[in-house]
Amino acid sequence: MGTFDMSHPEKLHDKEGKSTSVECLGIEFETDDARRTHFTKLLAEKLQDPVFRNQEGFPKGSDDAILAMSDPPYYTACPNPWLADFVEHYGQAYDPEKEYAREPMAIDVSVGKTDALYKAHGYHTKVPHLAIVPSILHFTEPGDVVLDGFAGSGMTGVAAHWCGTAPSVYRHQVEIEWKKAGMPAPKWGARRTVLNDLSPAATFIGANYNIPFDVDAFAKAGKQLLAEVEKEIGWMYETLHSDGKSKGRIEFTVWSEVFTCPECAGELNFIEEALDAESKRVRGTFPCPHCGAEMNKDRLERVLETKNDPATGEHWQRVKFRPASIVYSVGRTRYEKQPDATDLAILERIDALTLSPSMPTSRFPIEQMYHGSRIAPKGLTHVHHFFLPRAAHAMSLLWKKASDCTDLRTRAFLLFFVEQAIWGFSILNRYSPTHFSQVNRALNGVYYVASQHSECSPRYNLGGKLDRLIKAFGGFRAKPKNSAITTGTAANLPLRDRSVDYIFTDPPFGENIYYADLNFFVESWHGVTTDAAPEAIMDSFKKKALPDYQRLMQQCFSEYHRVLKPGRWMTVVFSNSKASVWNAIQVALQQAGFVVAEVNALDKVQGSYRQVTSATAVKQDLVISAYKPNGGLEKRLSERGAAPESAWDFVQTHLRQLPVAKVKSGILEMVVERDPRRIYDRMVAWFVRHDFPVPLSTEEFLEGLRNRFPERDGMMFLAEQVAEYDRKRAQAAQAPQMELFVSDERSAIDWLTDFLRKRPSTYQEVHPEFTTQVGAGWRKHEEKPELSALLADNFLRYEGNGDVPSQIHSYLSTNFKDLRGLEKDDPRLKAKAKDRWFVPDPSKAKDLEQKRERALLKEFESYKSAPGRKLKEFRLEVLRAGFKTAWTTKDYATIISLAQKIPEEALQEDEKLLLWYDQALTRMEADA
Repeated sequence: MGTFDMSHPEKLHDKEGKSTSVECLGIEFETDDARRTHFTKLLAEKLQDPVFRNQEGFPKGSDDAILAMSDPPYYTACPNPWLADFVEHYGQAYDPEKEYAREPMAIDVSVGKTDALYKAHGYHTKVPHLAIVPSILHFTEPGDVVLDGFAGSGMTGVAAHWCGTAPSVYRHQVEIEWKKAGMPAPKWGARRTVLNDLSPAATFIGANYNIPFDVDAFAKAGKQLLAEVEKEIGWMYETLHSDGKSKGRIEFTVWSEVFTCPECAGELNFIEEALDAESKRVRGTFPCPHCGAEMNKDRLERVLETKNDPATGEHWQRVKFRPASIVYSVGRTRYEKQPDATDLAILERIDALTLSPSMPTSRFPIEQMYHGSRIAPKGLTHVHHFFLPRAAHAMSLLWKKASDCTDLRTRAFLLFFVEQAIWGFSILNRYSPTHFSQVNRALNGVYYVASQHSECSPRYNLGGKLDRLIKAFGGFRAKPKNSAITTGTAANLPLRDRSVDYIFTDPPFGENIYYADLNFFVESWHGVTTDAAPEAIMDSFKKKALPDYQRLMQQCFSEYHRVLKPGRWMTVVFSNSKASVWNAIQVALQQAGFVVAEVNALDKVQGSYRQVTSATAVKQDLVISAYKPNGGLEKRLSERGAAPESAWDFVQTHLRQLPVAKVKSGILEMVVERDPRRIYDRMVAWFVRHDFPVPLSTEEFLEGLRNRFPERDGMMFLAEQVAEYDRKRAQAAQAPQMELFVSDERSAIDWLTDFLRKRPSTYQEVHPEFTTQVGAGWRKHEEKPELSALLADNFLRYEGNGDVPSQIHSYLSTNFKDLRGLEKDDPRLKAKAKDRWFVPDPSKAKDLEQKRERALLKEFESYKSAPGRKLKEFRLEVLRAGFKTAWTTKDYATIISLAQKIPEEALQEDEKLLLWYDQALTRMEADA
């Protein structure tokens, strides 16, 4: 027999001397069942440790329930004690001498959503694995360890497998695309993955996607399961055909909610009265069948019928439903009929049966749920309340038979298969007919009980699903020992420092989806539910506001930073239309120690990316590329402190991480992160995060930047990068254009700079163009400056004295034929140039910046002394300048007091202010 002693592994051999053992974490086992038995015993012992069980994020469930879900050491429905061992054994230790260099790469999150593997199991949000594959290929090499701390259904793991199993057609397609983009050929081969999620429901899905199983054994067991269910409860789904002789097999029964008329109190069947028979749409208005009063759904009054709760035997009230029609088949022909006396008698017989022990009766945490106020008034407070009697028996029987399977891996995948019927069997499953088809599905991401419910049979719900799963996984075989899955908070990963090669993650989106609440429905069947306390969402019912969300995300990003190897990358996919949530993510990333190198927005209409240039323009899915600086940069900063050399050291490192050029469809695009002011913002965030004063003023930085680094088309480069950019630029038809969104004073100045650099103009010429830019997108509380003031404070005007400035001379000579070849002192040229505003050269720009800075700080003093608790209107530029100066002098109290004077939404929607404020709070707490 193989030993279970982890310190003294033995190898097992057959009679010919060949190894027949199963290796796991360096231990040899006789069979995979022996491996599972060994680690299950160790996990059972671990579960007895109160310290292990009491850690934040630990799921709620009994030892037996957690062990039943788990397949240790590769998957545990709790924090995985072997995660660090997995990475240490199968990964590679961090080697600072190993050469590694990558640029950011955007992924296309719009691809692959019809792929059979992607659709094998639904989840609230999923990034398709085919969209993740290019990023993993780009940032890693075969055998590297990829982490996803918000793994959901495990698509990152599938993508990592796919890198080694992708068919030749797919590989050829990727290689051709990369060659066109000038990228080196990808290195094919599977990567290892560590997948974590707070939800046991999510990690169970992820485990079944990423841990190998016998597809043939599952196919046989799945068919047997459906056959046995049909044999035992098939009578529940029989109906008499209209010929009075043949028996039909029910596919689904349509149930209608019953309401009362507010005029006569008569009951009415919603489907019978409101559904148009021809269009299959709900009519806007319809008459009451009793009194003829004109009705619409809003006028109807809900009816609650009193029943005995099948779990407790006590009286219970729930919305009233009645069967309206039955869709059934005889042979291969489908029919529809209204329920007859026999059908109603069968339903009464089923209603009299006792509730199966397999049906969970857990109470929803109604008081802490966003959806609680929607479901509780309908009498839906416990899991079993969501199932009509027949569906409850069918679902319970499916679950029991899947759970009784003796082969543990096959059993897990049977449950993976069966649990997909939970929502479809419940009264959350809507009946949504159209003129062409009859659609049955639950709304994604909500607990919505419609007035038209479709109660499906097991054969109708799962028959096709079984065939699709067999086909999908028959063509995709997960590799053994390639993934380790853990259940817990991403803020406390059981991994060692600097052990992960790359992170791909798709975190929660503020208050878009309430994962713990939605997963409770499925998790109750497993008996293991999410600990919602550390869930990184915004939820008023759980008393989690935007600052709480930012704090939770920062904790998770800090943990990512801890486990990621220095110099390596993280890709964050993020979807939220609120600028405040986006800024919270930006600040959380920077506070954790990451440096953002690129942000792209997915244009779903065009199916392509465009870079984000303004937080207020965030209306699409975002793809953030961020890196963890190498240890050398950190070390040099600690040695030099807040010296100008430290700032230029950061810039040198940062520019090396940025893409040199971006070409999309033959068009050269701006690399927004190479914009001088964007580089300055990243540098400021770097120093603030390390609790150092910023060593250079804005004007000093911008002047020094242009003196030290080459500039092309408004972008900064390293000397060794310029040749490559010039080559790409020569191949492009035109220079890249920056897309600017004017929403505040700073962006207005940037727009004017861009406009006047191309076209020095008079006030009268600028005004109409500027007016069209400053429109509905202007921030709510931001004071609108006058154009004349912006021009006077930030630009120079040629008054007709002396030679015409070079900037104006170049523009006029190029665009006016009659002025070509004229000298700068020619009267004709001077006349045309008079009163034109232009962008000053760096030396004069520095003087203007200093003058403007003094004016801003003077106005900041007036904000500090302003009476009243709130500022109704203010200039963000004033607050930014004041916060920066206060930070330099360690006057954290001023930052906090001024932040409390402006509306919270204004603070949350400005990344710079939020960064100063958040760090000031941290410093004040540390000093207290």
